[in-house]
Amino acid sequence: MRCFQKIKCTLKCLLWVPAALCALYFTRPSMHILIGFIPMEKCSLENGKLSTLDNSVDVSLDFWSRTDVQTCTTWKAPILWEGMFDPKVYDQNHKKEGSSVALTVFAVGRYLDEYLETFLNSSEHHFMVGLPVSYYVFTDMPEKVLHIHLGPQRTLKMIKVQRHSRWQDISMMRMKAISDVIESDIRHHSTHVFCFDVDQVFTGRFGSEALGDSVALLHAYYYHLPKIFYTYDRNPKSKAYMENGDFYYHAAVFGGSWKSVKSLAEGCYQNIMEDKQNNVEALWHDESHLNKYLWLHKPSRVLSPEYCWDTHIGYRSDIQVTRLLWAPKQYDKLRTP
Repeated sequence: MRCFQKIKCTLKCLLWVPAALCALYFTRPSMHILIGFIPMEKCSLENGKLSTLDNSVDVSLDFWSRTDVQTCTTWKAPILWEGMFDPKVYDQNHKKEGSSVALTVFAVGRYLDEYLETFLNSSEHHFMVGLPVSYYVFTDMPEKVLHIHLGPQRTLKMIKVQRHSRWQDISMMRMKAISDVIESDIRHHSTHVFCFDVDQVFTGRFGSEALGDSVALLHAYYYHLPKIFYTYDRNPKSKAYMENGDFYYHAAVFGGSWKSVKSLAEGCYQNIMEDKQNNVEALWHDESHLNKYLWLHKPSRVLSPEYCWDTHIGYRSDIQVTRLLWAPKQYDKLRTP
């Protein structure tokens, strides 16, 4: 009997280990450094010819140029890192094919004053330079959007949206707004769509190599962690419920062809509304639903954390370049009514 109680006690302690380590990871900078030494899985592909091709130029991808990181998924989609691709080859190919990109971003309430101008100005210098880009700014105060000097083949449209009292609702309802504008406008003008959070700053090339049919982003805080630490929604009552997954994706950046992004947005919105009808809210709101959707519908392209990095994580040898950085978060100031 005593032996059984000891075993039971030991098991209980073991169950708390992942939670304790996860808490330490997000509160202790030293843990960020240690986590960086956990090796990632390795790609089994020899060259781009065997990968799931989003376009013909993917045959030029060099999966073994980065032996320190995982460069492909188990379903043979590329995970893009610095050194794997030739930017000029991708730019020439997408210009030849007539690729064009719609960028959606939400700047509601105090987020407009705090972040939008910096986000758009930095995008002009680094996002899809050389390709036609149409910005779609969703805001509750269009009159407050400052004039931004745009380069050739770049346009900006403002779409007025309702401001919800809870930031969680703003986050989740963006899926319907994205789906609606793709149907009414974007699909007639753009081949691809990228959706961004506004509290970010472009700092390096975010170029045509990122374009694909369905594009997801590895979350900067999870890409080295064992899957047991992924914060999927574990509530069986939620449509976002997941027991297991492939990666933990960050909802701050996602994209793809307009058809794929529209399907993703519609799928997430439908599940969000079903949860609402059942008085359920997913753990990480639209991000939880996005992870569930991308588990069921595998992305054809995955972006490394270079494409959305947080400097608070500290030095990582595998992050050789940063293309988009988290802006300083001021949740107490910005998320209060």
